[in-house]
Amino acid sequence: MFVSSFTPFFCKVAKFRLFFDKRDDSDFDLLTVNETANDLPGGEGGSNSLQKLSLEATYINQNFSQQCLKREQKTFKRPNPFVNEDDDNEPSSVAYRYRKIPLLGPGAEPLTLICRTEVDAVTTSANGEEKFMNIKALNEWDLKGGASEWRQKLDTQRGDILTTEMKNNKCKLAKWTVSSILAGSDLLKFGYVTRSMPRSSGESIGHSILGTQEFIPKQFAGQISLDMNNAWGILRVIVDRCMQLKDGKYVLYKEPGKGILRIYKVPLNTFEEDNDDSDDEDEEEEEK
Repeated sequence: MFVSSFTPFFCKVAKFRLFFDKRDDSDFDLLTVNETANDLPGGEGGSNSLQKLSLEATYINQNFSQQCLKREQKTFKRPNPFVNEDDDNEPSSVAYRYRKIPLLGPGAEPLTLICRTEVDAVTTSANGEEKFMNIKALNEWDLKGGASEWRQKLDTQRGDILTTEMKNNKCKLAKWTVSSILAGSDLLKFGYVTRSMPRSSGESIGHSILGTQEFIPKQFAGQISLDMNNAWGILRVIVDRCMQLKDGKYVLYKEPGKGILRIYKVPLNTFEEDNDDSDDEDEEEEEK
């Protein structure tokens, strides 16, 4: 059971079509840190507060994925749909793949899922075959006495370190694995990144890459006890329930620490502009 709640995201029901999306101003894309650990972070102030740990982990992942790339770029048929020609800043290198996946269920009407997925890199195997890869970073932030345990043990006890990360970051690892499987990636690459403590109080915290490790996403799913059949089943239940709703816009919200998914009906212009109306929200609860 995951401790924190899912950041609210919404769905639109219109003419037998269901659209899931996130709020533009949400923190949905920020990474969690030790979400499933016995001792949750956030009790300390400064750089170890929950919000700063999340921002740090997200920053590390964005930079690590770019540092792993070579200068040669693979060009796809269509350009990046999120590049603004008027923006002088060069966007991060990433490829978007739109996948069409059948959603089946026993005795249920077949549905089709269309999703946008991300691929971080393309690599070439020994026989010259191109393989898609997703790149993620695990980061060590809790330095005991200012010393990095990963620096001392990564080469000889990498399995133990990964097992601890599986325990403390089960949700994050599951999300990365599912994303890789949905994208059709052949490889999932992890980087082990630790803090480099500042030499003086005026310096900011730096980071060092200690090593990397690669997995086949479907095989790694087995290592973390991620049952994709169960995941597809949960998605199908949510989709079937939402398809029974009247046309409109709804917010999905998971209760923290509880197996309850709440569905709230909201005005159609919610999240698009300021809405001062005090419309009552319809609430429905679903037990998972």
